[in-house]
Amino acid sequence: MQQDYQPKNIEATAQQYWADRQAFRATGGGDKPKYYCLSMFPYPSGKLHMGHVRNYTIGDVLSRYHRMKGFNVMQPMGWDAFGLPAENAALANNVPPAAWTYSNIEYMKQQLKSLGLGIDWSREIATCKPDYYRWEQWLFTRLFKKDVIYKKLATVNWDPVDHTVLANEQVIDGRGWRSGAPVEKREIPMYFFRITQYAEELLAGLDTLDGWPEQVKTMQANWIGKSYGCDVHFPYDQTSIGTDGVLKVYTTRPDTLMGATYVAVAAEHPLATQAAANNFALKVFIADCKRGGTAEADIAMMEKKGMDTGLFVTHPLNGNKLPVWVANYVLMGYGEGAVMAVPAHDERDFEFARNYGLPIKQVIKDAGMALAIKRELKKSPMDHGPDRWKLESELDNLKFDQSVWKDWYAAKDGICINSGDYDGKDFQQAFDAISADLAAKGLGEKKVQFRLRDWGISRQRYWGCPIPIIHCSGCGDVPVPDDQLPVILPENVVPDGAGSPLAKMPEFYECTCPQCGGKARRETDTMDTFVESSWYYARYTSPDCATGMVDKNAAQHWLPVDQYIGGIEHAILHLLYARFFHKLMRDEGLVQGDEPFKNLLTQGMVVAPTFYREDPAGRKQWINPADVEVKTDEKGRPTGAKLKTDGQSVAIGGTEKMAKSKNNGVDPQAIIDAYGADTARLFMMFAAPPEQSLEWSDAGVDGAFRFLKRVWKAAHDHVEQGVATAYRSGELSVAAKALRLQLHQTIAKVDDDMGRRKTFNTAIAANMELLNALVKFDAQTRVACSVAQEVLEAIALMLNPIVPHICQALWAELRPGSDMLDQTFPKPDPGALVQDEIEIVIQVNGKLRGNLTVAKAIDKAMLEQLALAHPAVEKQLAGAAPKKIVVVPGRLINIVM
Repeated sequence: MQQDYQPKNIEATAQQYWADRQAFRATGGGDKPKYYCLSMFPYPSGKLHMGHVRNYTIGDVLSRYHRMKGFNVMQPMGWDAFGLPAENAALANNVPPAAWTYSNIEYMKQQLKSLGLGIDWSREIATCKPDYYRWEQWLFTRLFKKDVIYKKLATVNWDPVDHTVLANEQVIDGRGWRSGAPVEKREIPMYFFRITQYAEELLAGLDTLDGWPEQVKTMQANWIGKSYGCDVHFPYDQTSIGTDGVLKVYTTRPDTLMGATYVAVAAEHPLATQAAANNFALKVFIADCKRGGTAEADIAMMEKKGMDTGLFVTHPLNGNKLPVWVANYVLMGYGEGAVMAVPAHDERDFEFARNYGLPIKQVIKDAGMALAIKRELKKSPMDHGPDRWKLESELDNLKFDQSVWKDWYAAKDGICINSGDYDGKDFQQAFDAISADLAAKGLGEKKVQFRLRDWGISRQRYWGCPIPIIHCSGCGDVPVPDDQLPVILPENVVPDGAGSPLAKMPEFYECTCPQCGGKARRETDTMDTFVESSWYYARYTSPDCATGMVDKNAAQHWLPVDQYIGGIEHAILHLLYARFFHKLMRDEGLVQGDEPFKNLLTQGMVVAPTFYREDPAGRKQWINPADVEVKTDEKGRPTGAKLKTDGQSVAIGGTEKMAKSKNNGVDPQAIIDAYGADTARLFMMFAAPPEQSLEWSDAGVDGAFRFLKRVWKAAHDHVEQGVATAYRSGELSVAAKALRLQLHQTIAKVDDDMGRRKTFNTAIAANMELLNALVKFDAQTRVACSVAQEVLEAIALMLNPIVPHICQALWAELRPGSDMLDQTFPKPDPGALVQDEIEIVIQVNGKLRGNLTVAKAIDKAMLEQLALAHPAVEKQLAGAAPKKIVVVPGRLINIVM
């Protein structure tokens, strides 16, 4: 056996051996239970980062562990290959996105292979390949015919210079990220999935996902957002508006309706358009609103602005006239594009009313909210209407509590005041009474509503799956027939950044109508890339199927995914869309079951320290940690840092997620080249439990490498004495019994840690402790040598899922002629767990004073005598009798003075 641990040679040999044997190729059928382990596939950005390494190592550990537990394991890999980054890279490098993407895939595939991942590469997919996206086009045409997909006008961020739609994250301070032009809101036709038809099922299905983190299920439930409320109709004031009609709003708090003092509409609302026709200032304000972003998060954070339209609506219960305002925080795409404003009981409405001097009327008696209103009113000199003095007088009579707007609003406690017939009613009583009165007047009704909106998938970009629709002046929108699928995206195209190249390519968009044969135009929008990632897990079950989206028998065998692994940042959109797509495919008869992923593990981020210097303009120039030398105090805390190249100081920033923007990433390939893949894998699994953030540490990597060298040395020293047979029987010394006891306790613990608990760090720690015990063990006799052999074999087996290369090599030395690939996970020997002697902790007044090794069957009286005779106890008692003695059988004895 080679004396030194040489990971480069060991890992290359192991990887070649696995490849030659097609060791991880999954096949259906057989008697073994299936285990489908899937890590979220990567975007081929060019290189792996440490987040990838952690994600895919977790998946590989679980896959290899379950393989050793007797499961038929499938662990596939592919590429989420469409998307805007490829277009941006193409612009920067003047190359087609396809060429850039395929080059990145090849490089990253080699990186993944160098990690020793047990992947079935025969199932590899790339979502930009026609044999993949053909089938989502096929499903699109089916759903379009069923009206599950439909077209409507939608408001988007429009760059007037580049003539393209911008994602919300591409709008920076109201301007396009590339052109710098002020962004406009514009209505364009887009295709939508009716995901709202499945809202109730998506919500109810969360209760069946016992293997998902509660945090993720809560996030999805909040995003779906089922609420019980009331539609309220505010009749138009004919004098100001000039026509009949009603303004419709939805509220979850009809109990506050009597506190409504104004209504607000979106900039695109018909009433806003009408009012702006003869109001230049309002027209300018509306245009400004349309230049804002369309994301809810952006709306929530922006300053609340508005303008009075001069129009009025009538309160449906008390007949008061309420002014209609245009407000920048109201989105036309949500509900009817209008809200009723109750400033006394809504934080956003209160802020708006205070800024514009609108009336504030308290209609719910609640001390916490009262304090908030009182405090905020004192900040503002504005008159809040003739009822202000009444409000302040009422507030003075209340006992104030802490003011937490959102908590109060969600709690729905308090009783109605200043609400006429509804005074004294609690939330539910007022809810029922007010909704009944509205219904009686034909001005409203109870309604269940969801926050979830239909999924708009049209993207005015090039690098994506073409939408399979043909526009005919006579026939309308016509789905592309099956025999003309796929609609192939031309790949030898370099975008110029000014709109989609497809819209400028007659050879792409000019076509004939499949129904009438007349001239027609092919749709030039492409699909949201979330579509590709919403069903890839199912395609892995039959990636080469040429007759359908999936092979039904293969899908029935492998689905659902037994373990899905990915970042918490995908908790809502990707996971929600995948659950939705599974139901779509189920309803098409393609898959069975209601949910795609049985168990979900959301791994934490990989974080690292940041360092920087400021340039003359005060901008931070981030410096990679590898280029910095850090000084620490005696406790290892950083006290300063300097740049290695010039020896000058650099500022220490915070510890943050590894990112290009902070230049604090560590190249995985550099770690693999220097230490080997097993060291990288071991560190990733040992530094933190999977769900927690992992802080990068060069010292930790060194420690992982040293441990593997110690394992190798222990095996080498043992093998050099002559390979023994693992212990089966024979008389054991006390030390050998103790080592076997620790070994089989470790096997039981590691099995539980890897399987049920998924705490790989504690499994590794237990093996480290076992190795320490082995190193101290004197294996001179034949029986002792067989115990050492047993321990080394078990360590190789237990660590194999985590560090498979070294374990493959160790097994070949420890058990010549047998193959690690064929081994099962070790099982604890019940006989070894039987203890003749146990260790008892001795306490005096609850403080540890020593230990006693005694026979397991010792009686209480003898234990007390031995404990009282212990030198440390005698010293504490100093001749005095104890007050009492407490014995916890098998664990401790406490002498109370």
